[in-house]
Amino acid sequence: MNDILSAEGVKKHLKNPQSNIFVLDCVDSTNSYMKTAEFADKPEGTTVIAGRQTCGRGRFNRTFHSPENSGIYMSILLRPRIPAADAVLITALAAVAVSEAIEALSSARAEIKWVNDVLIKGKKVCGILPEATLNLQNGRLERVILGIGINVYTPKDGFADEIKDIAGAVFERSDENLRNRFAAEIINRFFEQYPQIAERSFLDYYISRSCVIGKNVTVISGESRRRAAALGIDSDCHLLVELEDGSQELLSSGEVSLKLS
Repeated sequence: MNDILSAEGVKKHLKNPQSNIFVLDCVDSTNSYMKTAEFADKPEGTTVIAGRQTCGRGRFNRTFHSPENSGIYMSILLRPRIPAADAVLITALAAVAVSEAIEALSSARAEIKWVNDVLIKGKKVCGILPEATLNLQNGRLERVILGIGINVYTPKDGFADEIKDIAGAVFERSDENLRNRFAAEIINRFFEQYPQIAERSFLDYYISRSCVIGKNVTVISGESRRRAAALGIDSDCHLLVELEDGSQELLSSGEVSLKLS
């Protein structure tokens, strides 16, 4: 059954329909595309969705595999009124919106790996990449391009060799109009809470879906690898870890792996 992405298909499932939804068959990267001059003055909420990316990007300049007819690759333009130090809240809210959408449209339970990955049964189904422009005069975020990549289905030829052991998909079979509904569900749920993002009400859900709290992890920062125990997540979405020497540290950035190095 064909599951074709279209702007009209997404719009008809939005709670607050707006015209600034752009759907492309293929693009190098939706985040890169949204950085072009064409989008400089577009209103907040403008969204670009692609059925395929040729140069999809993840965190730390990693490749995000984006084959055709299997995923949703989207970027949302935001103009948040929060300090730059709170930018991690945007990533966390996006992870919550994706997780809620997964659970609304499927029987799966979503899990969140701090700070930006959504998993199902231990397999990554979604990565989130926010890219921000900072106003140096007031220390606030001027613009954020929020990139969200989701493996809706397993690609026709399977996942690439380098990710086949860690990647998963949300659905086993395609269904007509499913990706349009899924994209709209994410947008709806994100913007339900985005106006009050500073109140952090979504963090209870974020913490409840954490797959790292209570686990032994490897803290990765550049070339550094340190073993730690993940103790909790605070109100700023920082991860509290206890290192092997017994000291504790709040992580505001970086990456953790559930695989011990």
